Amino acid sequence: MPRPPPHPMEALEMPDLQDDFELALKSGMGLAYHAARQADNIAVSSAFGERTYGELNKRTNQLVRLLRDRGVRPGDAIAAVTRNRAEFVEALSTATRGGFRFTPVNYHLTAEEAGYIIDDCEASAVIYDAGLVTGADAISHAPNCAIRLAVGGKIEGFEDYDNAIDKYDGSDIQDPIHGTAMFYTSGTTGRPKGVHRANQPPPTAASVHWTGESPTTVNLCTGPMYHGAPLVMNVTTPLNAGAKLVLMDRWDAEETLRLIAVHGVTHTHMVATMFHRLLQLPQEVKDKYDISSLSRLVHGAAPCPVHVKRAMIEWLGPVIYEYFNATEGGNIYMIDSETWLRKPGSVGTTALPQNTRILDEDGVELKPGETGYIYFKAPDKGRFEYYKSAEKTANAYRGDWFSLGDMGYVDEDGFLFLTGRSAETIISGGVNVYPQEIDDVLLQHSAVLDVCTIGVPNDEWGEEVKSVVQLAPGQKGDEQLALAILDHAKQHLPAFKRPRSIDFVEELPRLSSGKVQRKSVRAKYWADQDRQI
Repeated sequence: MPRPPPHPMEALEMPDLQDDFELALKSGMGLAYHAARQADNIAVSSAFGERTYGELNKRTNQLVRLLRDRGVRPGDAIAAVTRNRAEFVEALSTATRGGFRFTPVNYHLTAEEAGYIIDDCEASAVIYDAGLVTGADAISHAPNCAIRLAVGGKIEGFEDYDNAIDKYDGSDIQDPIHGTAMFYTSGTTGRPKGVHRANQPPPTAASVHWTGESPTTVNLCTGPMYHGAPLVMNVTTPLNAGAKLVLMDRWDAEETLRLIAVHGVTHTHMVATMFHRLLQLPQEVKDKYDISSLSRLVHGAAPCPVHVKRAMIEWLGPVIYEYFNATEGGNIYMIDSETWLRKPGSVGTTALPQNTRILDEDGVELKPGETGYIYFKAPDKGRFEYYKSAEKTANAYRGDWFSLGDMGYVDEDGFLFLTGRSAETIISGGVNVYPQEIDDVLLQHSAVLDVCTIGVPNDEWGEEVKSVVQLAPGQKGDEQLALAILDHAKQHLPAFKRPRSIDFVEELPRLSSGKVQRKSVRAKYWADQDRQI
């Protein structure tokens, strides 16, 4: 398979990094900078063990040396399929200073889906969690990885991670090169695609400290680290700031409060579904934990109902901040609690309003208050491309501007409001679900002539997945058949992608071209909602 070109950044000499934080960040050695100053401070606390800054830094250096020794070069890819544990952070930190391209893989995927991503990103090495359901079969879906390391137990065909790295020197490498991360996001059709930003600028001290993170703060990671938002908000930024990371294995409302109280958590990131569940806790449970240490709760990834967010601010005070951005990048919008109470429903303002445009379907720029597609100006350096997918990349851009299908408007004061998005994407509990993948599976069922999968309102998850089915001639659309189709989906899709319900229709609405009008199918279920997000 073709290799990507070597990483363009030159290796930096190590001695200068000890006293220069900016240089340490530029070379991917932010962790080493803090390890030299607080080696005994806890860097990572998880259900699978802890690491001090000294231990985390040592093991990162060992993994870099192992990979280099076995031929992994700058620009090559490494993948991690693990739960929220320290070894994931070590793999990420290894890529960051070794010049590698790091791809985190959603561990909720089926074995075949995970294997596709490992193969597509051209991973030279994979770190796999033996505790995952797919772990026992991991060898079959990492066939092209020269290096296979197992954490948390044994996997046939894999080396033990600890034994493998223990043979190598743990002192700081002298020639660090800042690496990159490549996340995978599905499209509306076809396989998932890597979002690649080859020349993305490294972090700066200002970007690390903008949330108030420091060696005295504690960050609780509530979501899986394979998602872009938790990785940035809960791992890379606080780690570069020298903060303590507390990793949740599975999210639970009361456990969240307990961890905040026990660890004195100051910062965390959540999605709207978590807000809903926290608010549902009995008052006696809420009163049981002292969570007054919390000073910054950031949320995004999916729209939050106005009444839910207002209730959270009333409970926790003005510590809630919202952002709007995407894996592909864009123009970051932020809003604090006080401002949001004046502009309820807004996702905030941006420091670069000239880098956002609201366009209609013909590309004509709209006036303030008019709803259209949200376009962002692509940066001169570090603009994204879909890995090995020139056509998909081209479809996302309109000249130097790109859109991900989100719709909204900017008011006279420069505040952005989301009013909808292209009907293709479902956001359930902050997770993107792409209906074409589900359609393709259901179409394999003999009773299904055609299908249109959509997101429908759900008070807790924001949206839930529903498939609207047009049956083949002679089929009867009853409960028994609906259960059979759902069972078919269960056999071929991971839990978060499966439809929760099936509706039957005589005929799906279509354009003259024959394409199903997903937006029209969806509109029926959102007709009574105040916000059609």
